Amino acid sequence: MKYDLYGIGNALVDMEYQVSDDKLAELGVDKGLMTLIEEDRHHELVGQLSDLDHKKASGGSAANTVIAQAQLGGKSYYSCKVSSDDFGDFYLKDMQDCGVDTNLDGQTRIDGVTGKCIVMVTPDADRTMNTYLGVTIGIDEDAVSAEAIKESKYVYMEGYLVASPTGKAAAIKAASIANGANVPTVLTLSDPNMVEFFGDGLLEMAGDNLDLLFSNEAEATMMTKTDNVEAAAEAMKKLSRRFAITVGAEGSLIYDGETMHKIPAPKVNVIDTNGAGDMYAGAFLYGLTHNMSFVDSAQLASNAASKIVTHFGPRLPAEQTRALLG
Repeated sequence: MKYDLYGIGNALVDMEYQVSDDKLAELGVDKGLMTLIEEDRHHELVGQLSDLDHKKASGGSAANTVIAQAQLGGKSYYSCKVSSDDFGDFYLKDMQDCGVDTNLDGQTRIDGVTGKCIVMVTPDADRTMNTYLGVTIGIDEDAVSAEAIKESKYVYMEGYLVASPTGKAAAIKAASIANGANVPTVLTLSDPNMVEFFGDGLLEMAGDNLDLLFSNEAEATMMTKTDNVEAAAEAMKKLSRRFAITVGAEGSLIYDGETMHKIPAPKVNVIDTNGAGDMYAGAFLYGLTHNMSFVDSAQLASNAASKIVTHFGPRLPAEQTRALLG
């Protein structure tokens, strides 16, 4: 296989700030959630945060996952959509520098505005995201590479795509191609808001042949209409052959198709939870594509997620990610 992982998702330039709870209240944003905003609101927030330093990186949930997988030594491909503006140039170069192939290579990028995500991290390490999708809201089936999918070990779909009708259709097409080529499909639920407002669409993306499902505890209980993680885990057996539910500092609850396992998380000083779930999925999938057992892959994922939350930003330096392999 040419690729270990094929991902499809939004292309967003992350702009990450450290803010106080009072600042969040002043800005009028909902703490701990991802909220979609329009361009004028994006510029308003950037203006109100202009006195703060910020980190910039190519992002989007699935992008962070394929980058993590590539940093560990895997080979990744990412289908996405950016414009021909400066942020689009930045995004493409950053992905290339991370060793990730994309559908953007040699492709004429359209006029418009590349998507951006303002990530605000509070002292309790919680992350709040306000996302202006820009042209990525128009990602469609043209972004899907059947050739790359057929040459991949896994296909990974970002739940955020469900908010865009064309994005959801693109994910479903990618899954259909994967199913036809006997390539296992993977879905991440992404965010409680996606489950609350687009739950039926996520079920469409999952289909009836989903191999692996990633979620956190809030997403899992909401998706299964249960009130605790154990009940959610039982219900999730109907949605996917295998799954992993992260439960914060407690680690994760995983199901390998036969047995449930509890995977502990190292005790660390948490600074920033942004990108933890994405890193977890990327490390997990690296393990599965590099001859590690399901449990060992989950332990690597837990270690990786625990490492990234001690670091400000959605991505570790490549050498620190690689060091996770020992």
